[in-house]
Amino acid sequence: MTDVLLTVGTRKGLFIGRRRGGTWEFDGPHFNAQAVYSIGIDTRRSVPRLLVGGDSAHWGPSVFHSDDLGKTWIEPTKPAVKFPKDTGASLERVWQLHPAGPATPDVVYAGTEPAALFRSDDAGETFELVRPLWEHPTRSQWVPGGGGEAVHTVVTDRRDPEAVTVAVSTAGVFRSKDGGGSWAPSNQGVSAVFLPDPHPEFGQCVHKIAQDAGDLDRLYLQNHWGVYRSDDAGAKWTDIGAGLPSDFGFAVAAHPHRPDTAYVFPITADADRVPAGRRCRVYRTNDAGGSWEALSAGLPEGDHFGTVLRDALCTDDADPAGVYFGNRNGEVYASADDGDSWQLLASHLPDVLCVRAAAMG
Repeated sequence: MTDVLLTVGTRKGLFIGRRRGGTWEFDGPHFNAQAVYSIGIDTRRSVPRLLVGGDSAHWGPSVFHSDDLGKTWIEPTKPAVKFPKDTGASLERVWQLHPAGPATPDVVYAGTEPAALFRSDDAGETFELVRPLWEHPTRSQWVPGGGGEAVHTVVTDRRDPEAVTVAVSTAGVFRSKDGGGSWAPSNQGVSAVFLPDPHPEFGQCVHKIAQDAGDLDRLYLQNHWGVYRSDDAGAKWTDIGAGLPSDFGFAVAAHPHRPDTAYVFPITADADRVPAGRRCRVYRTNDAGGSWEALSAGLPEGDHFGTVLRDALCTDDADPAGVYFGNRNGEVYASADDGDSWQLLASHLPDVLCVRAAAMG
């Protein structure tokens, strides 16, 4: 069985799990008492670099990195992510740390609150504001979501390092085709049921986007009400929520190798944020949203109230794929067989905010 590194960001620190020969071991917390909202595992180097967005109630937010799988951590002497003075803004939180594709091996993107995109050209040690998105003419009309106004998702295209897609709460999807030099809203077909006009050019509350393993122009989107697919890199979106017990939710993840395969964790409603039907179930599609199946083997059978947040569902790059999720009950579940069966890896942790995993050979 492939060795796997699993990182779990919680409200009170980072926990790191290793699977060796089928046995899991965890250590932590790292960054004790800090909320860890974002993790990046950069596998473009011989030993993966771990990137962590920590948030100290006393010292504020920071980005840390480790080149020895979490044994030691480095925090820059100057803030890695900082708004220029002329913006009049200050960093509230780092919501996303995304290593870009192999064509740009030192590029890492950070999505933040206030809603901004930062780019690093030195593997996440220093970042610069991507001004064209910050200065987008629609920005004055962006409205914070329940979790704040943030760039919380970044998707890059390994075929084209100039193509970058972000999701903003609650401004929707924006795409750049020129490496961040210009940006356009990309929300056609995605509804905003909470607005007088449910189909605006921008203003949707997109919760998460994932890219298909086979067709890189195919994207999956979990909205604030609605699950969607795009077959043209986000230019247009089609509703694929039929067959789910609820199309409200936060998380979506794609299978790392199998085309047309994605995972969601349905939530009852925005006003009742518990698993749909009070059942702990991951749903998988193997036909790009044409149908969905509940995955429940090994998961709790009775009433369950553990909400899975937008970055708390992920896959690794093993074959068969590992699938992981954590919830606000402090539980972490894992599947080593594409989601067909599950086991509880950890319980009684603080609220799980994000999970990231990578195969280790």
